[in-house]
Amino acid sequence: MGQRVSPWAAMAAAAMLLAGCETTDMQMGSQSAKTVATGSAAGSASANTSSALEKCASPLGTVSLIENQSAGWYTILRNEYKLPPTSNLLRLLIQQSNCFVVVERGAAGMNAMSRERQLSQSGEMRQGSNFGGGQMVASDYGMSPEIVFSNQNAGGMGGALGGLVGGRYSGVLSAVGGSMQTKEASAMLTLIDNRSGVQVAASEGSASKTDFGAFGSVFGGSAGGALGGYTNTAQGKVISAAFMDAFNQMVISLRNYKAQTVQGQGLGGGGRLGVDGAAPPSQTSAPQPAPARRGSSTQK
Repeated sequence: MGQRVSPWAAMAAAAMLLAGCETTDMQMGSQSAKTVATGSAAGSASANTSSALEKCASPLGTVSLIENQSAGWYTILRNEYKLPPTSNLLRLLIQQSNCFVVVERGAAGMNAMSRERQLSQSGEMRQGSNFGGGQMVASDYGMSPEIVFSNQNAGGMGGALGGLVGGRYSGVLSAVGGSMQTKEASAMLTLIDNRSGVQVAASEGSASKTDFGAFGSVFGGSAGGALGGYTNTAQGKVISAAFMDAFNQMVISLRNYKAQTVQGQGLGGGGRLGVDGAAPPSQTSAPQPAPARRGSSTQK
């Protein structure tokens, strides 16, 4: 008489077989691997763009991305989260939105353009390559990204669930609570006019998502798989969503853009706030002629 197989053992074996199949089943365009920056852009055309992205009927000008790689947030982004530069993400979002035309100002891209021009000047390129001077497009604006706040566990429940219920299920609920982590991120974007140095716009964006990463270890592989993308949520996806939120907020303001004006002398003319008890330049009366010296005569 054969040995009776435990249902739990059968389920474990089936889970192992399914896991093996999953590792060999390549899924191109998997939704669980995407961020909010999805699809593509080519000129003013785009495909498979996120429906949450704000768009413009026509570009407002050209823009280059200015990423402060010496900032503390960038060091964390690169060393702790192992994420690529935020400019890669913003390039796609900006072009898909059709609100700006992106121009290359990154170190690698500028080096590549300089190399091609050096080859052209050396005479090694074939005729008609058309790498003469005066062809680069000016950057009207500079956009600077910054991660203000990022938390990998803003709401870990730990043993709270177990302590709340108690009894025989306390351990299981504690494990469940420990696996629930809310990832949060807050980002800022600033837009600078490159000709005047004036800040044109600034915006903030945020995003959060709950990660049930360890559910599979509590209830088995089938329960974890049923949660879909929540089981492999990365901090990078939350940061991406925060930047999209910030960009959307900026686009909404730019649609109703009105230039700031300073009465009197205009921008950079001294301002309207006087200092040292003196009236600002815009409110100072015209200089009066010096009084005649005592004893001097005035000829008419």
